Amino acid sequence: MIGGAALWIGVLLLIGGFALDRVLSRSIGENFDSQLTYVLNAMVAASEIGPDGEVRFNRPPADQRFLEPYSGLYFQVSGASADTFPSRSLWDRRLQVGVHNDIHLHEYDSDEFADEPLRVAERDVLLPGSKVRWRFQVAQSRETIDAQIQALRATLLWSFLALGAGLVVLAALQAFYGLSPLRRVRRELIAIRSARQQRIGEDYPREIHPLVHELNALLAHSEEQAEEARRHAGNLAHALKTPLTVITNAATAHAPDLSDTVIREASVMRRQVDHHLARARAIGRRASAQARATAWDSVEAVERAVSRLYPDVTVDIAGDHAACVRVERQDLDEMLGNLVENAAKYGGGRVFVTVEPAHDGNVEILIEDDGTGIPEADRQVLFARGARLDTDKPGTGLGLAIVRDVAQIYGGSVALDESEDLGGLLVTLSLPAA
Repeated sequence: MIGGAALWIGVLLLIGGFALDRVLSRSIGENFDSQLTYVLNAMVAASEIGPDGEVRFNRPPADQRFLEPYSGLYFQVSGASADTFPSRSLWDRRLQVGVHNDIHLHEYDSDEFADEPLRVAERDVLLPGSKVRWRFQVAQSRETIDAQIQALRATLLWSFLALGAGLVVLAALQAFYGLSPLRRVRRELIAIRSARQQRIGEDYPREIHPLVHELNALLAHSEEQAEEARRHAGNLAHALKTPLTVITNAATAHAPDLSDTVIREASVMRRQVDHHLARARAIGRRASAQARATAWDSVEAVERAVSRLYPDVTVDIAGDHAACVRVERQDLDEMLGNLVENAAKYGGGRVFVTVEPAHDGNVEILIEDDGTGIPEADRQVLFARGARLDTDKPGTGLGLAIVRDVAQIYGGSVALDESEDLGGLLVTLSLPAA
């Protein structure tokens, strides 16, 4: 920031200094020329033709420098066939007479004197009583004007250098003090990492508040994820403890059905592990901005898989083919797989799946079957881990619990109702639209 400000300040001051130098130098030059023109006009006004046909002044020039040899201010009057009338200050030198045939004023620089650059103003005049065109010239050394311009440029240079240095120092101070809240945020983050405090303070300038708010939200989210991971680890340990105890007791007692017990309890443990792994995956993917899946693709994939597992069950799908949800494809497949498989397993042979956008910005996936349905009083019980109403068919009672937990992690929900068309159970999976 400081380097960029210094570069921009330098460019602006360079452009401004150049423009100001041109304006002031031109002003000095125009003032110098106006003085020469005034002297030239005064000479013409005081000129007349003498008895000998030569030019003479009816009053002497007012500036005494015309009388001092090599004073730096000179005049000269010359005609085609007449003698040249020079100022005494020219002494033994003469001004060059340029070639032009008009009577307009001409001003130009001349280097005809090797040690003295000149500024010359001249014009041709026809005086009364004379047929000769007289050339009036006034010249003055440029040393004065050049010295003034050099002094001006030196003043501009040092002034702009001082101004530029002051502006750069001001920009540096502004950047230093303006960014001091960010250094304070850094110190507070170091304190949080070393466990000396838990959150960043709120007494910051208005421009820093959004950053502080988002950092505190990120810290809260990290703590929430850590707490959720600890809770899942505890739940998994508790869920595995009972099957392991049953296996240990059966092995210690040399039970004759030990192998059946191990297989049964290992299946329970595997489902528990799958449940918690599904939750852990969903939590890890929830914050991903790239989480996106097309609901129809998942529904088609699940329909093909369930049709192979249950060839006697008809699975029909309908609805919006383009609806997308903010869920990872693997998690969406797992939720739909659990729901459609339950419908095929516990239904009467027909399953109907519908995908449709909802009015609340979500996408709803409706899974209906033609089974006996579930009484309203028992519907919420099914969401508890291990809860089962039909124990005659294989299962662990974790399917709906997994669906509910994963849907809630992504900001969705799952609800049970009665199907009006098929008469069985209606499961409504609502997920945020992408």
